[in-house]
Amino acid sequence: MTMKAKKTPARKGPRISAVRRADPFFERESASYEQPLPSREYVEQTLAEQGVPLELDALAAALDIQPHEFEFFHRRLRAMERDGQVMRNRRGAYLLPDKVDLIRGKVQGHPDGFGFLVRDDGGADIFLGPKEMRELLHGDRAIVRIAGQDRRGRPEGKLVEVLERANSRIVGRVINEHGVTIVVPENRRLAQDILIAPGGKRPQPGQVVTVELIEQPTKFAQPIGKVVEVLGNYADPGMEIEIALRKHDLPFEFSPEAKGETRKLPLKVRKKDKLGREDITHLPLVTIDGETAKDFDDAVYCERQGRGFRLIVAIADVSHYVEAGGALDRDALERGNSVYFPRRVIPMLPEKLSNGLCSLNPEVERLCMVADMSISMTGAIKAYRFYPAVMYSHARLTYNKVAAALYEGDEGMRAELGALLPHLENLDKLFRVLLKARAKRGAIDFETTETRMIFDDNGKIAQIVPEVRNDAHRLIEECMLAANVCASDFLQQRKHPALYRVHEGPTPEKLEKLRSFLAEFGFDLPGGDDPHASDYARLLDKLKGRPDVQLLQTVMLRSLRQAVYSPDNVGHFGLAYESYTHFTSPIRRYPDLLVHRAIKAVLAGEQYRPGDWDAIGSQCSTTERRADDATRDVVSWLKCYFMQDKVGEEFSGCVSSVVPFGLFVALDDIFIEGLVHISDLGSDYFHFDEARHELVGERSNARYRLSDRVRVQVVRVDMETNKIDFRLVEGPERVTERSGKTASDRAARAARAPAAEQGSDRAARGRGVRSVAQAEVQAKAAPAPRKKKAPAGAAKAATGTQRKAGSKTTTKAAGRGKAAKSAKAPGAATARKGRKRG
Repeated sequence: MTMKAKKTPARKGPRISAVRRADPFFERESASYEQPLPSREYVEQTLAEQGVPLELDALAAALDIQPHEFEFFHRRLRAMERDGQVMRNRRGAYLLPDKVDLIRGKVQGHPDGFGFLVRDDGGADIFLGPKEMRELLHGDRAIVRIAGQDRRGRPEGKLVEVLERANSRIVGRVINEHGVTIVVPENRRLAQDILIAPGGKRPQPGQVVTVELIEQPTKFAQPIGKVVEVLGNYADPGMEIEIALRKHDLPFEFSPEAKGETRKLPLKVRKKDKLGREDITHLPLVTIDGETAKDFDDAVYCERQGRGFRLIVAIADVSHYVEAGGALDRDALERGNSVYFPRRVIPMLPEKLSNGLCSLNPEVERLCMVADMSISMTGAIKAYRFYPAVMYSHARLTYNKVAAALYEGDEGMRAELGALLPHLENLDKLFRVLLKARAKRGAIDFETTETRMIFDDNGKIAQIVPEVRNDAHRLIEECMLAANVCASDFLQQRKHPALYRVHEGPTPEKLEKLRSFLAEFGFDLPGGDDPHASDYARLLDKLKGRPDVQLLQTVMLRSLRQAVYSPDNVGHFGLAYESYTHFTSPIRRYPDLLVHRAIKAVLAGEQYRPGDWDAIGSQCSTTERRADDATRDVVSWLKCYFMQDKVGEEFSGCVSSVVPFGLFVALDDIFIEGLVHISDLGSDYFHFDEARHELVGERSNARYRLSDRVRVQVVRVDMETNKIDFRLVEGPERVTERSGKTASDRAARAARAPAAEQGSDRAARGRGVRSVAQAEVQAKAAPAPRKKKAPAGAAKAATGTQRKAGSKTTTKAAGRGKAAKSAKAPGAATARKGRKRG
């Protein structure tokens, strides 16, 4: 819409008719435009009231459009048509898609050529067959009509119109087939190869390139593109990151305008920057971060205050340098957050800010926003205040140094810290108090293992080691949590809009599945239909010490929803906070920057209005997921490269995920996952039980479930798809059996009994899973439990066979000519991506 203009009060506009004033959004349009048009909602309302499609002239008459407004009104209709709010029939008349049972949504492609339409109205996804997907690419927006049901009973759609194309540039690998050059997209959801138009750059086969689409796919033709960038060979150092950046549309170059603003920034804090700020340079604030951190956005200090503590958390004042609405701000919003790849960071802000002017480097003055808190001996925050200040970091410390001094009694390190040591000891005492308050509050504390990659001189993985989190990590986390809670309370009490970090509890469906699963082990999650975090925490306490704790904890974790950013404060379920936001990392998270601006606005008696808070929250949540996906891709490629020379070797591990087409197994010690396909489990029909997280053999009753201990052999590493295939050698070995006596369990056992009686004696032994009591008795009677060998037929390696991922819940494994293709493990373990605090 191009009618937006500054208002000129001296000029009196034409009289507005009653029809136009009946627009429910008339005031909003009047505030934006000097000569307001009917709002989009009013256009939709008018079409609905008329009950029939209207041609342009008839619709204009119904809305009392004047001749001088006609062209502008036509532009608004075209914009509504692009957004799928209205459409035209063959006669050119405008109509509402909902009235003709047309459905708008976003296309989600599948590597096998079909796809789904994720509906805008939140309804069930609509299946799109390969014929419909010929005109579409993953991410496109489209309108479809329900044309029936597919063979699985899902609604199936027929394409009506493509509303918006999502792909203009695509990264992929060059292939030459019979003299025809094509590019195979790295994003496997883009299932169509791209034909390269004659002329332009002519890359060599095997090279990775960026292609600009000059023709989108049609019913009769593949997409056509031209090569605009040759990235290099697939195995070049750092190529995996270059591919991920382009595959996930991650902005990695700052705009010329943002670079210009950065050049104008000073190199150090100036006198005029200190005006109106408190001077806390005398306080021995320190930063405590990882060994390789370069952007220090928080510093801490603690002293005794009566029987309690005074905690100061100083956060880099990014908002002083990044002007709202400026080029740097626009780039930061587009990025949403910094992205931490192994050995490379894509920062949210230019390095001059992220590693320099805004980084709380040691022994230099820096501008900061301070959360100054008084905390009682019970861990309650009695009072707090926020203020802008000037600080001076007295030391750049690491988690390992602090842990050595406080928890390992390293005298050399304690001597090195010198006068800072008493303040760190105060921090530790406060940390113990906050830990008790956390437990009392009932926050969920899942035990997870994060990993760190050690690289060789060629930039490839030499070793993968577990990242040990010591109490120094947790100390800083508790300090950041306290500051974030105060920031949230500060804005909520003053009724100022903000982006909250929202984490809702489990959905009713997930809750029901969790309780059903726990019941088979003799456990129950209290809390009824609305459990609290404390209910989860109490159950986790009961599970401690059990040999199957990892299984039960994993299922509990997967029952929870993902945290998002939203202006609607519904609390943080996992942390057991009624109100929570992010304040402590404005260098690397855009929501934190917004919170800083909002706090400053309140302190100045003003209100900060960045725009649509809902839209900004959605953008920040999306960029967070995008960063996770990109990092996961890079880590998967590096792990595949690491495993290339290990084909044929055997490893022990545990089942990390059960899916309809097989088992994902996480290997011990090297923390890498791969797939044991369902066709390698034995000659049987295997049924996927989602609620129980297991695959069950129909005839043999052999069961493979989450957390089973197995031994596997590496049979295939596919660098093109970033997938690793295993063959089952031994397993499953379990430490406990379900003990619940639910009605569903009894019915299932009865139904399986005839098949079990016909199974071989070895198959019967294979399902002999022990209870806790049995395990204890047998452990005393025998030196070691006997492991079950792989079923007959599982010994055939699938090396060199292309596997196709099946989506059926029942799959015939015996006698297959084609093995199926592995897919990515949902929730695959990834390397640690920088610090995650609060």
